[in-house]
Amino acid sequence: MNDSRNRMLAAMALQQPDRVPVMCQMSIGHMLQQLDLSPVDFWFDCETFARGLLELRRLYRFDGILVSLHGHSPDWRDQVLTVDRKDDQYLARLKDRTYVFSRVDLPQVVYDSEPAPPSIAEVQLASIPGLIDYIPVSQGLHFAIDPQQPFTIFRQLQDATEGRYSIHGEVTSPFDYFLDLLGIENALMALIEHPDESHAILQRFTAAITALTTAMCREAIDAIKISSPFAGMGFISPQFYSEFVAPYERQVIVAVRSADKFVYIHTCGAIDDRLELMEQAGASGLECLDPPPLGNVQLADAIRRIGKTMFIKGNIDSVNTLLYGTNEDVEREVTKIILQGKGASGFILSTACSIAPQVPRGQVQRLVSLAESHGGY
Repeated sequence: MNDSRNRMLAAMALQQPDRVPVMCQMSIGHMLQQLDLSPVDFWFDCETFARGLLELRRLYRFDGILVSLHGHSPDWRDQVLTVDRKDDQYLARLKDRTYVFSRVDLPQVVYDSEPAPPSIAEVQLASIPGLIDYIPVSQGLHFAIDPQQPFTIFRQLQDATEGRYSIHGEVTSPFDYFLDLLGIENALMALIEHPDESHAILQRFTAAITALTTAMCREAIDAIKISSPFAGMGFISPQFYSEFVAPYERQVIVAVRSADKFVYIHTCGAIDDRLELMEQAGASGLECLDPPPLGNVQLADAIRRIGKTMFIKGNIDSVNTLLYGTNEDVEREVTKIILQGKGASGFILSTACSIAPQVPRGQVQRLVSLAESHGGY
């Protein structure tokens, strides 16, 4: 079982592959700095985005490909009125907004007239679509999902790779949609002051996300990542996690597992106090497990606590190890993680969170070599 896809499938199924598989998610900034592609095209154009993902997989020899954006509009060029270059920035003008692109981060979006987020009393449940039609990439930055071609990119990648690599889709947690809708501060206050209304909105989002997820599972993918970056200790307590996050992510997880796909949760930062709560949600795996100082998870302890029931994907410090560390630091830390990770029933070597934009290409290229040297079973 030594081809990339089977290696990933074995690890996710808590079985033993030939060696530890390697698959990192990458920040948009890091991707763009490695690719000779227009950042405007990379964001809006399906074929360009797919080409970039394939090139990065080849460059780093990863065993899988994560598709973080899907549903690109085939008519996007008709929607972009002008594209201007200003120094190292690209300004893409649309009807009611301007996207400011660079090669170091996500695009910034400036609306001509951006309304204030609604209060929870103003939210109409009927305004949340039955099938979710956008990705809340960050506060104010949405990626629209074309309703006619929501999953074209998966088919392009499948055709290009002929099943040799593990392709993963991504959806966003209902809790993130809730925060995006109301604004983080107002949303967190609403959990305390208006719990019933909060639950109603979360359930409406969950139904819409589950519908999208169920449709995505019909594509030739192996797993779906649930992006839930705001569910760590820095945002909500374990009690609120149990009430406002886990029940809704569990519904998405059930839909994915019912379709015989793997599903894993991605939560950044400090999550040491909720590892078992995440395990109880029923996901196949858990991603990030940020080590100190980015988070507070010790890999060996996490393996002891949840490593027999969930695959673990992590937990290289992208900043302090890959960005600021010496070659010796990278070899020492990554080798340690590989050896510890092999103690889990299923382990995938990865950066804890995204590869930071400025991480040198050579440091990322070393990961597979280290897995080949130290990750055999």
